[in-house]
Amino acid sequence: MAVGWSRDGSVQEQIDASVDDAISRARQDLPSGDSAKYCDECGELIPEARRQAVPGVRICLKCQAEREKNQQVEAGYNRRGSKDSQLR
Repeated sequence: MAVGWSRDGSVQEQIDASVDDAISRARQDLPSGDSAKYCDECGELIPEARRQAVPGVRICLKCQAEREKNQQVEAGYNRRGSKDSQLR
C-alpha cells in the first residue's frame, strides 16, 4: 500500500538498494592477492592461521578491529530505526 506520494513497494525498494550498496562496499573491501607476512599498518607479524583463513590479508587482527570500529562511526543513522528514534 502506497502512502502519500510514494508508489507501492517504494519503501522495500529503498531498503533493497541500501542493502545492495552495503554489500558492494563490503565486497570492495575484501582483500585479494598474496597475504602479507607483516601488517601494513603496524608492522607486527600476521599469524599463519589468519593468512590462511583470509586470503590476501594485509593487516593484523588488532588493526582490522580498529579500522572496523572507525567505519562504524562513519556509518550514519540506522535506516531500520523507527521514525520516532530518528527524530530524537
